[in-house]
Amino acid sequence: MTMLFSPYTIKDVTLKNRIVMSPMCMYSSNEQDGNVTRFHITHYGTRALGQVGLVMLEATSITRQGRISNEDLGIWHDDHIEGLSKVVEDIHSYGSKAAIQIAHAGRKAMADGDAIGPSAIPYNDKMKMPIEMSEKDIKDTIQAFQDGVLRAKKAGFDIIELHGAHGYLISSFLSPLSNKRTDNYGGSLENRYRFLRETITAVKEVWDGPLFVRVSANDYLEDGCSIEDFVTYSKKMKEDGVDLIDTSSGGVASAKIKPYPGYQVRYAETIRSEANIPTGAVGLITTGIQAEEILQNERADLVFIGRELLRDPYWPRTAASQLGETIEAPVQYERGWN
Repeated sequence: MTMLFSPYTIKDVTLKNRIVMSPMCMYSSNEQDGNVTRFHITHYGTRALGQVGLVMLEATSITRQGRISNEDLGIWHDDHIEGLSKVVEDIHSYGSKAAIQIAHAGRKAMADGDAIGPSAIPYNDKMKMPIEMSEKDIKDTIQAFQDGVLRAKKAGFDIIELHGAHGYLISSFLSPLSNKRTDNYGGSLENRYRFLRETITAVKEVWDGPLFVRVSANDYLEDGCSIEDFVTYSKKMKEDGVDLIDTSSGGVASAKIKPYPGYQVRYAETIRSEANIPTGAVGLITTGIQAEEILQNERADLVFIGRELLRDPYWPRTAASQLGETIEAPVQYERGWN
Protein backbone atom coordinates (compact mmCIF):
# COMPACT_ATOMS: atom_id res chain seq x y z
CA MET A 1 0.00 0.00 0.00
CA THR A 2 1.17 3.52 -0.74
CA MET A 3 1.75 5.85 2.18
CA LEU A 4 -0.86 8.31 0.91
CA PHE A 5 -3.55 5.68 1.34
CA SER A 6 -2.26 4.19 4.58
CA PRO A 7 -4.08 4.93 7.88
CA TYR A 8 -2.73 7.53 10.27
CA THR A 9 -3.57 7.66 13.97
CA ILE A 10 -3.38 10.75 16.17
CA LYS A 11 -4.25 10.00 19.78
CA ASP A 12 -7.44 7.93 19.47
CA VAL A 13 -8.46 9.21 16.03
CA THR A 14 -7.52 7.10 13.00
CA LEU A 15 -7.73 8.61 9.53
CA LYS A 16 -8.30 6.10 6.74
CA ASN A 17 -5.73 7.87 4.58
CA ARG A 18 -3.38 10.85 4.81
CA ILE A 19 -5.34 13.22 2.60
CA VAL A 20 -6.68 16.30 4.36
CA MET A 21 -9.02 18.85 2.88
CA SER A 22 -7.27 22.12 3.63
CA PRO A 23 -9.47 24.76 5.32
CA MET A 24 -10.62 27.28 2.69
CA CYS A 25 -13.02 30.15 3.34
CA MET A 26 -16.23 29.80 1.33
CA TYR A 27 -17.92 33.08 2.36
CA SER A 28 -21.27 31.34 2.13
CA SER A 29 -23.05 31.89 5.44
CA ASN A 30 -26.08 34.10 5.53
CA GLU A 31 -24.87 37.62 6.22
CA GLN A 32 -24.54 38.35 9.94
CA ASP A 33 -25.68 35.04 11.46
CA GLY A 34 -22.65 32.81 10.75
CA ASN A 35 -24.82 29.73 10.36
CA VAL A 36 -24.23 26.65 8.24
CA THR A 37 -26.15 26.66 4.96
CA ARG A 38 -27.12 23.86 2.59
CA PHE A 39 -24.01 24.73 0.59
CA HIS A 40 -21.71 23.81 3.48
CA ILE A 41 -23.34 20.43 3.99
CA THR A 42 -23.05 19.62 0.28
CA HIS A 43 -19.57 21.08 -0.10
CA TYR A 44 -17.93 19.22 2.77
CA GLY A 45 -19.99 16.07 2.45
CA THR A 46 -19.00 15.71 -1.19
CA ARG A 47 -15.30 15.66 -0.30
CA ALA A 48 -15.97 12.98 2.30
CA LEU A 49 -17.88 11.02 -0.34
CA GLY A 50 -14.81 11.46 -2.52
CA GLN A 51 -12.82 9.62 0.19
CA VAL A 52 -10.79 12.42 1.74
CA GLY A 53 -9.49 11.04 5.04
CA LEU A 54 -9.94 14.25 7.04
CA VAL A 55 -12.31 16.99 5.96
CA MET A 56 -11.48 20.29 7.64
CA LEU A 57 -13.98 23.13 7.72
CA GLU A 58 -12.95 26.66 6.88
CA ALA A 59 -11.87 29.35 9.35
CA THR A 60 -14.81 29.55 11.76
CA SER A 61 -14.94 32.65 13.90
CA ILE A 62 -15.09 32.74 17.69
CA THR A 63 -16.64 36.24 17.70
CA ARG A 64 -18.95 38.15 15.39
CA GLN A 65 -16.43 40.94 14.84
CA GLY A 66 -13.58 38.47 14.42
CA ARG A 67 -14.80 37.27 11.03
CA ILE A 68 -12.85 37.87 7.85
CA SER A 69 -16.16 38.76 6.18
CA ASN A 70 -19.82 39.00 7.13
CA GLU A 71 -20.38 35.69 5.31
CA ASP A 72 -17.95 33.63 7.41
CA LEU A 73 -19.01 30.61 9.42
CA GLY A 74 -19.34 31.30 13.12
CA ILE A 75 -18.94 29.42 16.36
CA TRP A 76 -19.51 32.28 18.78
CA HIS A 77 -23.01 31.20 19.83
CA ASP A 78 -24.63 27.93 20.88
CA ASP A 79 -27.08 28.36 17.99
CA HIS A 80 -24.23 27.42 15.63
CA ILE A 81 -23.84 23.93 17.09
CA GLU A 82 -26.85 22.38 15.38
CA GLY A 83 -25.79 23.33 11.85
CA LEU A 84 -22.17 22.33 12.42
CA SER A 85 -23.26 18.97 13.81
CA LYS A 86 -25.16 18.30 10.57
CA VAL A 87 -21.97 18.86 8.59
CA VAL A 88 -20.09 16.50 10.93
CA GLU A 89 -22.82 13.87 10.61
CA ASP A 90 -22.63 14.04 6.82
CA ILE A 91 -18.83 13.74 6.79
CA HIS A 92 -18.94 10.78 9.17
CA SER A 93 -21.60 9.03 7.10
CA TYR A 94 -19.04 8.54 4.31
CA GLY A 95 -16.32 7.18 6.60
CA SER A 96 -14.21 10.33 6.91
CA LYS A 97 -13.18 12.26 10.01
CA ALA A 98 -14.21 15.87 10.59
CA ALA A 99 -12.03 18.78 11.70
CA ILE A 100 -12.71 22.48 12.12
CA GLN A 101 -10.38 25.46 12.04
CA ILE A 102 -11.14 27.80 14.94
CA ALA A 103 -10.22 31.38 14.08
CA HIS A 104 -10.20 35.09 14.78
CA ALA A 105 -9.27 37.41 11.93
CA GLY A 106 -7.71 40.07 14.16
CA ARG A 107 -6.51 43.14 12.26
CA LYS A 108 -7.52 41.53 8.93
CA ALA A 109 -11.21 41.36 9.92
CA MET A 110 -13.43 42.89 7.27
CA ALA A 111 -16.75 42.13 8.92
CA ASP A 112 -18.86 44.89 10.42
CA GLY A 113 -17.40 46.45 13.55
CA ASP A 114 -13.96 47.27 14.87
CA ALA A 115 -10.87 45.21 14.18
CA ILE A 116 -8.50 44.32 17.01
CA GLY A 117 -4.87 43.26 17.12
CA PRO A 118 -1.76 43.14 19.28
CA SER A 119 -0.81 46.63 18.07
CA ALA A 120 -2.54 49.49 16.27
CA ILE A 121 -0.91 48.66 12.93
CA PRO A 122 -3.15 48.06 9.89
CA TYR A 123 -2.35 45.29 7.44
CA ASN A 124 -2.24 47.89 4.65
CA ASP A 125 -3.65 51.31 3.86
CA LYS A 126 -6.92 49.81 2.61
CA MET A 127 -7.66 47.84 5.77
CA LYS A 128 -9.10 48.96 9.09
CA MET A 129 -6.88 50.49 11.75
CA PRO A 130 -7.03 47.86 14.51
CA ILE A 131 -7.56 48.73 18.14
CA GLU A 132 -4.64 47.59 20.28
CA MET A 133 -5.93 44.91 22.61
CA SER A 134 -5.90 45.53 26.33
CA GLU A 135 -5.03 42.68 28.67
CA LYS A 136 -8.77 42.32 29.32
CA ASP A 137 -9.38 42.04 25.57
CA ILE A 138 -6.72 39.32 25.44
CA LYS A 139 -8.28 37.37 28.30
CA ASP A 140 -11.77 37.73 26.80
CA THR A 141 -10.55 36.53 23.42
CA ILE A 142 -8.79 33.50 24.90
CA GLN A 143 -12.05 32.69 26.65
CA ALA A 144 -13.84 33.01 23.31
CA PHE A 145 -11.40 30.50 21.79
CA GLN A 146 -12.12 28.09 24.63
CA ASP A 147 -15.88 28.57 24.25
CA GLY A 148 -15.64 28.01 20.50
CA VAL A 149 -13.71 24.78 20.95
CA LEU A 150 -16.25 23.55 23.48
CA ARG A 151 -19.02 24.17 20.93
CA ALA A 152 -16.99 22.31 18.30
CA LYS A 153 -16.70 19.40 20.71
CA LYS A 154 -20.47 19.40 21.23
CA ALA A 155 -20.94 19.41 17.45
CA GLY A 156 -18.92 16.19 17.25
CA PHE A 157 -15.70 17.21 15.51
CA ASP A 158 -12.83 14.73 15.73
CA ILE A 159 -9.95 17.22 15.41
CA ILE A 160 -9.52 20.90 16.23
CA GLU A 161 -7.15 23.27 14.44
CA LEU A 162 -6.27 26.72 15.75
CA HIS A 163 -5.70 29.23 12.95
CA GLY A 164 -2.30 30.71 13.72
CA ALA A 165 -1.35 31.67 10.17
CA HIS A 166 -1.75 34.27 7.41
CA GLY A 167 -1.69 37.37 9.57
CA TYR A 168 -4.89 36.69 11.49
CA LEU A 169 -5.04 37.27 15.23
CA ILE A 170 -2.79 34.52 16.60
CA SER A 171 -0.35 34.97 13.72
CA SER A 172 -0.17 38.72 14.27
CA PHE A 173 0.92 38.16 17.88
CA LEU A 174 3.70 35.83 16.74
CA SER A 175 5.25 38.19 14.17
CA PRO A 176 7.35 41.23 15.11
CA LEU A 177 5.99 42.94 12.00
CA SER A 178 2.53 43.23 13.55
CA ASN A 179 3.31 42.97 17.26
CA LYS A 180 5.07 46.02 18.69
CA ARG A 181 3.83 45.61 22.26
CA THR A 182 6.09 46.36 25.20
CA ASP A 183 4.19 44.32 27.79
CA ASN A 184 4.22 40.57 28.48
CA TYR A 185 2.65 39.86 25.07
CA GLY A 186 5.29 41.55 22.92
CA GLY A 187 9.00 42.05 22.41
CA SER A 188 10.83 38.74 22.83
CA LEU A 189 9.87 35.60 20.97
CA GLU A 190 8.76 34.09 24.28
CA ASN A 191 6.45 37.03 24.93
CA ARG A 192 5.05 37.02 21.39
CA TYR A 193 4.23 33.34 21.89
CA ARG A 194 2.38 33.99 25.15
CA PHE A 195 -1.03 34.64 23.55
CA LEU A 196 -0.90 31.35 21.66
CA ARG A 197 0.41 29.47 24.68
CA GLU A 198 -2.42 30.74 26.87
CA THR A 199 -4.92 29.94 24.13
CA ILE A 200 -3.62 26.37 23.82
CA THR A 201 -3.77 25.97 27.61
CA ALA A 202 -7.37 27.22 27.71
CA VAL A 203 -8.40 24.99 24.81
CA LYS A 204 -6.89 21.89 26.38
CA GLU A 205 -8.96 22.46 29.51
CA VAL A 206 -12.04 21.49 27.46
CA TRP A 207 -10.52 19.42 24.63
CA ASP A 208 -8.43 16.26 24.93
CA GLY A 209 -8.62 15.17 21.29
CA PRO A 210 -6.04 15.88 18.56
CA LEU A 211 -5.05 19.53 18.33
CA PHE A 212 -3.44 21.08 15.25
CA VAL A 213 -2.12 24.61 14.75
CA ARG A 214 -1.76 26.19 11.31
CA VAL A 215 1.23 28.53 11.08
CA SER A 216 2.86 30.85 8.58
CA ALA A 217 6.43 29.56 8.78
CA ASN A 218 7.94 32.46 6.84
CA ASP A 219 6.90 36.13 6.67
CA TYR A 220 9.10 36.59 3.56
CA LEU A 221 10.37 39.91 4.91
CA GLU A 222 13.73 40.69 6.50
CA ASP A 223 12.37 41.85 9.85
CA GLY A 224 9.66 39.20 10.06
CA CYS A 225 9.58 35.62 11.28
CA SER A 226 11.68 32.98 9.56
CA ILE A 227 11.55 29.20 9.56
CA GLU A 228 14.10 29.23 12.39
CA ASP A 229 11.63 31.17 14.54
CA PHE A 230 8.93 28.65 13.77
CA VAL A 231 11.12 25.72 14.68
CA THR A 232 11.37 27.36 18.11
CA TYR A 233 7.64 28.09 18.21
CA SER A 234 6.88 24.51 17.17
CA LYS A 235 9.05 23.10 19.96
CA LYS A 236 7.05 25.21 22.40
CA MET A 237 3.76 24.06 20.90
CA LYS A 238 4.83 20.45 21.24
CA GLU A 239 5.65 21.06 24.91
CA ASP A 240 2.21 22.63 25.33
CA GLY A 241 0.40 19.63 23.88
CA VAL A 242 -0.11 20.41 20.19
CA ASP A 243 -0.16 17.24 18.08
CA LEU A 244 0.59 18.52 14.57
CA ILE A 245 1.78 21.71 12.85
CA ASP A 246 -0.11 22.54 9.64
CA THR A 247 2.63 24.42 7.83
CA SER A 248 1.71 27.29 5.53
CA SER A 249 3.47 30.66 5.02
CA GLY A 250 2.98 34.34 4.32
CA GLY A 251 0.03 36.66 4.87
CA VAL A 252 1.35 38.64 7.84
CA ALA A 253 2.40 41.60 5.68
CA SER A 254 2.54 42.38 1.99
CA ALA A 255 5.49 40.49 0.51
CA LYS A 256 6.51 39.12 -2.86
CA ILE A 257 5.96 35.37 -2.89
CA LYS A 258 6.73 33.28 -5.95
CA PRO A 259 4.77 30.05 -5.52
CA TYR A 260 5.74 26.87 -7.33
CA PRO A 261 4.65 23.24 -6.88
CA GLY A 262 5.27 22.24 -3.28
CA TYR A 263 6.85 25.57 -2.40
CA GLN A 264 5.90 25.31 1.28
CA VAL A 265 6.80 21.65 1.81
CA ARG A 266 10.34 22.52 2.91
CA TYR A 267 8.90 24.35 5.92
CA ALA A 268 6.91 21.28 6.98
CA GLU A 269 10.02 19.15 6.51
CA THR A 270 12.23 21.47 8.58
CA ILE A 271 9.77 21.74 11.46
CA ARG A 272 9.19 17.98 11.42
CA SER A 273 12.88 17.16 11.62
CA GLU A 274 14.13 19.95 13.88
CA ALA A 275 11.18 20.32 16.27
CA ASN A 276 10.40 16.59 16.23
CA ILE A 277 6.66 17.09 15.81
CA PRO A 278 4.32 15.75 13.11
CA THR A 279 3.51 18.18 10.31
CA GLY A 280 1.08 18.68 7.49
CA ALA A 281 2.33 19.91 4.11
CA VAL A 282 0.28 22.33 2.02
CA GLY A 283 0.72 24.51 -1.04
CA LEU A 284 0.31 23.66 -4.75
CA ILE A 285 0.23 19.92 -4.15
CA THR A 286 -1.76 18.66 -7.10
CA THR A 287 -0.92 15.03 -7.90
CA GLY A 288 -0.84 11.75 -6.09
CA ILE A 289 2.77 11.21 -7.12
CA GLN A 290 3.75 14.55 -5.58
CA ALA A 291 1.88 13.74 -2.36
CA GLU A 292 3.42 10.28 -2.14
CA GLU A 293 6.94 11.70 -2.54
CA ILE A 294 6.36 14.06 0.39
CA LEU A 295 5.29 11.19 2.63
CA GLN A 296 7.84 8.63 1.46
CA ASN A 297 10.72 11.07 2.00
CA GLU A 298 9.42 11.85 5.51
CA ARG A 299 8.88 15.51 4.72
CA ALA A 300 5.45 15.56 6.37
CA ASP A 301 2.93 13.18 7.94
CA LEU A 302 -0.24 14.44 6.28
CA VAL A 303 -0.88 16.15 2.95
CA PHE A 304 -3.32 19.08 2.89
CA ILE A 305 -5.03 19.56 -0.46
CA GLY A 306 -6.74 22.88 -1.19
CA ARG A 307 -7.57 24.20 -4.64
CA GLU A 308 -7.24 20.80 -6.28
CA LEU A 309 -10.11 19.54 -4.13
CA LEU A 310 -12.20 22.50 -5.29
CA ARG A 311 -11.52 21.50 -8.88
CA ASP A 312 -12.00 17.77 -8.23
CA PRO A 313 -14.02 16.66 -5.18
CA TYR A 314 -12.99 13.09 -6.02
CA TRP A 315 -9.27 13.88 -6.07
CA PRO A 316 -8.42 10.85 -3.88
CA ARG A 317 -9.62 8.59 -6.70
CA THR A 318 -7.56 10.57 -9.21
CA ALA A 319 -4.50 10.26 -6.97
CA ALA A 320 -5.11 6.55 -6.43
CA SER A 321 -5.22 6.01 -10.19
CA GLN A 322 -1.94 7.89 -10.61
CA LEU A 323 -0.32 5.69 -7.97
CA GLY A 324 -1.77 2.40 -9.20
CA GLU A 325 -3.70 2.12 -5.94
CA THR A 326 -7.18 0.72 -5.44
CA ILE A 327 -9.37 2.34 -2.82
CA GLU A 328 -12.70 1.15 -1.58
CA ALA A 329 -15.81 2.85 -2.85
CA PRO A 330 -18.24 4.36 -0.34
CA VAL A 331 -20.63 1.75 1.02
CA GLN A 332 -23.49 3.57 -0.69
CA TYR A 333 -21.86 2.93 -4.08
CA GLU A 334 -21.25 -0.71 -3.22
CA ARG A 335 -24.97 -1.10 -2.50
CA GLY A 336 -25.81 0.50 -5.83
CA TRP A 337 -23.64 -1.96 -7.74
CA ASN A 338 -25.28 -5.00 -6.15
